[in-house]
Amino acid sequence: MIVQQIVNGLTLGSIYALLALGYSMIFGVLQFINFAHGGVAMVGAYITWYMAAKVGLPVILAAVVGFFGAMVLGLFIERVGYRPLRKAPKLSSVIVSMGFSFALTTGAQIVWGTQSQAMPLFVKDVNYSVGGVIINSTQLLVLALAIVIMLILMVFVNKTKLGMAMRAVALDQSTCGLMGVNVNFIIALTFAVGSMLGAVSGIMMSSYYGVVYPTMGDLVGTKGFAAVVLGGAGSIPGAVVGGLLIGVIECLAGALISAQAKEMTAFLVLILVLLVKPSGLLGKDVVKE
Repeated sequence: MIVQQIVNGLTLGSIYALLALGYSMIFGVLQFINFAHGGVAMVGAYITWYMAAKVGLPVILAAVVGFFGAMVLGLFIERVGYRPLRKAPKLSSVIVSMGFSFALTTGAQIVWGTQSQAMPLFVKDVNYSVGGVIINSTQLLVLALAIVIMLILMVFVNKTKLGMAMRAVALDQSTCGLMGVNVNFIIALTFAVGSMLGAVSGIMMSSYYGVVYPTMGDLVGTKGFAAVVLGGAGSIPGAVVGGLLIGVIECLAGALISAQAKEMTAFLVLILVLLVKPSGLLGKDVVKE
């Protein structure tokens, strides 16, 4: 039973990790948590559902439309909401992000209704048994897709010129601007990539549970934020580790303790880790002089 729950937790945790990666990228560049990120993930999932269920596109193509829709939404939010406040106190950006989050949830309820909708399957639902552990085709797809995307992101950030520019802007925007780096473009690109990761996470979660609904962004957004804090804000490996840990802890607590303890246990572990290491598991300690 424990092995089964670990497999379930890794699947769920990979979804949280992808959302946490988007959070972490934006935090690394702008030093604030974008609380609208979960809402963007929800919109990406809804666009996918609408294009597949209502327009009739193949579900894979519908997901691609959902990715690009979330990227455009992320760029819009950055340009309209965050760029004018870039030199303002960080609290202003945080409040604006919370406003966008509420607006996206309410807008989804107005446009698509308050009832949950069935998300079409990406692959035929088949169960496989390996050593007594059951894993279905959707779980395999989620795990494989998460691993591939995480690897691509790591290569992009660490090995490409745009990735190096992102890391440089995260360190010092002013110096990068003086050295000819287009800071506005790099920040917009970070939001676009982060929003796409959020959409992937939202689509995977709706596929995993089989439904999409307006408040799902609040749920996945909270778990993604917890994963960022647990792993270490601004750390890409930390976001992955934090997401996987949150997923595994949730599933183990739900099976070994109770369904009611499932949500609480993960956050209790988060609190304990932060009491011992405030920067998170893989975050860097910052000393202010």
